[in-house]
Amino acid sequence: MQREPAAESRYLRLRRERGYTVLEFHGEIDIAAAAEIAPLLDAATEEPGARVVIDLGRIEFFDCSGLRLLYRARARVLDRGGELRLVCTHRLTLRVLRVTGLSRLLPPSPSLETALNRRQAASGSL
Repeated sequence: MQREPAAESRYLRLRRERGYTVLEFHGEIDIAAAAEIAPLLDAATEEPGARVVIDLGRIEFFDCSGLRLLYRARARVLDRGGELRLVCTHRLTLRVLRVTGLSRLLPPSPSLETALNRRQAASGSL
């Protein structure tokens, strides 16, 4: 049974596009934002075979709480046989993704269009 994405928050907007659930993060993604986003992210990633794109194109700040959200989403989607793609152009966030190694597991795309058009899942295994 396909469920509609959960309600939105001030830090997250959800929509369906070309068979993917797009989670568009907004503003400052810190511990407070992560606490608000986590239940919505869990709802969006609970279905078997979920196809999810996390779009960081509208963030202003992203700390380790945001990284935990990405790792959590990736684990939940892969455990359920789905795929997760990431959009990120924020220079400092890209650097953090590289330093932590997350960019190898979840290669960032420069745009939503690029992420949606990728031929292969961008959520590699550990």
